[in-house]
Amino acid sequence: MGETVVAVEQKMQRNIAVDAYRGLVMLLMMGEVLQFSHVARSFPNSLIWRILAYNQSHVEWVGMSLHDTIQPSFTFLVGVALPYSIRSRQKKGSTFPGMLGHTIWRSFLLVTLGIFLRSMQSPITYFTFEDTLTQIGLGYTFAFLLTFLRPRWQWAAFGGILFTYWLAWALYPAPGPGFNYAAVGVPDDWHQHLLTGFASHWNKNSNLGQAFDVWFLNLFPRTSPFLFNEGGYLTLSFIPTLGTMLLGVAAGRWSLAASPTIPMRKFLLAAAALIATGLLFHSTGISPIVKRIWTPSWTLFSGGVCFLFLAGFSWVVDIKKQRAIAFPLVVVGMNSIAAYFIAHLCEDFVESSFRINLGMGALNILEDAVEPTVLGALTLGVYWLMLFWMYRNKVFIRI
Repeated sequence: MGETVVAVEQKMQRNIAVDAYRGLVMLLMMGEVLQFSHVARSFPNSLIWRILAYNQSHVEWVGMSLHDTIQPSFTFLVGVALPYSIRSRQKKGSTFPGMLGHTIWRSFLLVTLGIFLRSMQSPITYFTFEDTLTQIGLGYTFAFLLTFLRPRWQWAAFGGILFTYWLAWALYPAPGPGFNYAAVGVPDDWHQHLLTGFASHWNKNSNLGQAFDVWFLNLFPRTSPFLFNEGGYLTLSFIPTLGTMLLGVAAGRWSLAASPTIPMRKFLLAAAALIATGLLFHSTGISPIVKRIWTPSWTLFSGGVCFLFLAGFSWVVDIKKQRAIAFPLVVVGMNSIAAYFIAHLCEDFVESSFRINLGMGALNILEDAVEPTVLGALTLGVYWLMLFWMYRNKVFIRI
């Protein structure tokens, strides 16, 4: 199930900016324990709490919050790491068949772990393929193979993937005016999120991906037939997610080629081009920016945002040499798989321990309404200390 590496020797210089960026991504994910949305309901007139709540929640359909950058960033960074990983293995004498076998095994593990984590509260294995780990796992081997192509063919594959995926959705019949959205789990108050005209091909649970999942997911054992995903998430999103990974591959390739300098100009130009193109397709109705179904415009727009994050971290860490500032994030980013499991497996234990041993009086030290955030901050601190202990003892979990 992977290897736990103790006393790791760093034979190659790590990209600390990438580690710090990855650390921010994992910290945003673990930070869900702060429960800003829950607390914000107690302060309906507070702009600060509304902003915090918005950026710790996924948007309902169109658009992006800070929380929506977690999955594309994690996926993008998987792509960034691929050129580094391949070069490292080649220097150690690994053959292509050996690397391919390891990649397929890693893809299988990612999918399996994703299903395992989704099944924890289920009476039987809950087969679902829309979460972060399974989406990356489904596309990872393809990204690995494409990394060996010349850059122009990688870009051709990127464009071909997005265009073919867009065309398939565009050709699938759009829901008509009498479509029964309630039958596919769309609430009555959803009307303000419904897209009209050509963009309606990308409405919630009335699209090509929904039709595929009704067929595909019911091939697996289930406690009841699959009818819809309440959030609108889809298995087929792994296809445009592969596009996000390829953008990361390009960033990693540029970084390696420019080392030890930073290809800041390329990062910023890529960010501007991707964001502008995504917004253009969205504003013209060609393809809306929707994270939950990973539309081609979302791949472009979020990819541009990822390049901005990477440029920002590279500027702080590599150009301004502010590594001390980045250190708390590096601790998390160098153990991202461990952070992922800690967030999913340790929350109830840590929070209940604080409630029992500190008592509600201590947790309500600010005021009752803020107790979830106080408890969450303490829990997040414990998560970081666990990862810091692993960092100090050179215990890193790899898949």
